Amino acid sequence: MNKPSIYMDHAASTPTDPRVVEAMLPYFTEIYGNASGMHRQARASARALDDARQQVADVLGCSPREVVFTACGTESDNLAIRGAAWAQKLAGKGQHLITTPIEHHAVSHTFDQLCDKFGFEQTVAPVDKFGVVNPADIEAAIRPDTVLVSVMMANNEVGSVQPVAEIGAITRAKGIIFHTDAVQAAAYLPLNVDDLNVDLLAISGHKIYAPKGVGILYVRKNTPLLPALTGGGHEHNRRPGTENVPYIAGIATALTLIEANRAAENARVAALRDRLIAGVLGAVPGSQLTGHPAHRLPNNASFVFEGCEADAILMHLDLAGVQAASGSACTTGMPTASHVLTAMGVPFELALSALRLSLGHQTTDADIDTVLALLPDIVQKIRALNPA
Repeated sequence: MNKPSIYMDHAASTPTDPRVVEAMLPYFTEIYGNASGMHRQARASARALDDARQQVADVLGCSPREVVFTACGTESDNLAIRGAAWAQKLAGKGQHLITTPIEHHAVSHTFDQLCDKFGFEQTVAPVDKFGVVNPADIEAAIRPDTVLVSVMMANNEVGSVQPVAEIGAITRAKGIIFHTDAVQAAAYLPLNVDDLNVDLLAISGHKIYAPKGVGILYVRKNTPLLPALTGGGHEHNRRPGTENVPYIAGIATALTLIEANRAAENARVAALRDRLIAGVLGAVPGSQLTGHPAHRLPNNASFVFEGCEADAILMHLDLAGVQAASGSACTTGMPTASHVLTAMGVPFELALSALRLSLGHQTTDADIDTVLALLPDIVQKIRALNPA
């Protein structure tokens, strides 16, 4: 009972901000009408949707009509990639896709399905040892029949930030649709879609202190998009289904709060991250930082450790009251090396030791002190138990 409770898995999910909960509450019991209706309750819900759409548009620097609300980041990625690819193929534009080997499975598995089941072809551009793609490699992969490029803003496992604006400038000049998965980046990186040169951008609520079960997809005006779902004409005919007004109010509030406090919070969290990285590398022999040493998300500290396995590290940390991850939450527990680390050239055995410590709003200096006091002894103990 006296053990600390330190949450260092914000890259997997964040707690819902109390201010977000407060913004949501009226739409559960007071304003509960279907926004597609004509009566007073319906109109109140419709106004809430309009307000939320404007809030998001203000952050993204776009028109409210370019904002689509979804159920999660995965749906946003799926709708963007599949919808754009299908629309372009039906229009006779081509069926060649370009992506990278470090994408979240919401992107990579969608690409794979398009190729396996729908006749598309894909080129996977390489990344360097830091997990960063070179825009020149994207440009070199472009063919006359290329219709879609997808590169994430920042990697969810190692935190490396991608040169999205540079890639977007290339695709825009060639008239190719460009999608970015901004799920991991939205809490920390600027999201102006014109500065980023993107046509499609995906955000998830539970990565930015909003609830699970709500997401955003930005769709640039005149971008071809075939809806994956059929039904009513919701979300300007791009995503049918009665809108989840409470959660939409929540994600819009969360994004507005993120934008207002981004600079100060980034500076605070980055200082904690840097102290954590320096402390781990200085105190744990055989430890290595993964991802780019400078161009990384301010809350991400990711490592590999010689002679250890991630599951053992996570178990000992959890017993000591520290909650962390071995990489993407969607792959935790699987006895395989991270596809991200593999693409970066990390040897298989070393990749099995991957540890991700991701900080957030409630992370304190005391939390960093505790982790730095615990982790060296944990790694030493695991190595002693398994000297081979």
